Amino acid sequence: MTPGKSTKLIVLTGVSRGLGLAMAAGFIEAGHTVYGCARSEKSLTELRSRWPEPHRLHAVDVADDAAVSQWAQEVLAEAGSVDLLVNNAALMNTPAPLWEVPAAEIQSLVDVNIVGVANVIRHFVPSMVARKSGVIVNFSSGWGRSTSPEVAPYCATKWAIEGLSQALAQELPEGMAAVAFNPGIIDTDMLRTAWGEGAGSYPKAEAWAQRVVPFLLDIGPAENGRPLKARADKSLSGRAL
Repeated sequence: MTPGKSTKLIVLTGVSRGLGLAMAAGFIEAGHTVYGCARSEKSLTELRSRWPEPHRLHAVDVADDAAVSQWAQEVLAEAGSVDLLVNNAALMNTPAPLWEVPAAEIQSLVDVNIVGVANVIRHFVPSMVARKSGVIVNFSSGWGRSTSPEVAPYCATKWAIEGLSQALAQELPEGMAAVAFNPGIIDTDMLRTAWGEGAGSYPKAEAWAQRVVPFLLDIGPAENGRPLKARADKSLSGRAL
């Protein structure tokens, strides 16, 4: 923890693997407190021993509004309002032409990637608004600002996150921020779903988190509504759409 900097309470979805796992480790290493969630209780067992209290890890499916409501009640009752809310949890469709993607698979993406984000916002953000303080980071994608074949459902959900985030930014009181964040191209299980072994030529999540975690921690009201992006040259920037 850097002297003079206060500890932040961070709520992070999709904490058990990929970017979520790497970010949680980075936030905790920086001295902050993480309240994370993932769908699988089994996946959290080892992480709880790795990150004991004051950190808390809950098994929650963000697509389940009642479960998110219960999780938020527990977090807020114990820890108070949130400083940084990171909506990271997401699914990728199996690459295929849109007409070949099963209806159930598309529904799953919509439920997690869009409805899940809205659920988390619904139950955590009111306490932040009441305090007129806090930052909401909704993970988008390069495919939320462009398109490629065979990932149409994923593109659709991430384009939705861009619009959701900008509208949310207009609704927040002064002193808060909501942003859509494009993390760039990182070698994760999700990317390998789309690119196979080709994903291996891109940075690992751990290396990515080393430079992205400090950036996320520094987002403030001046960035409200700005689409933000991590670039391959290891710098970060805002980009107006």
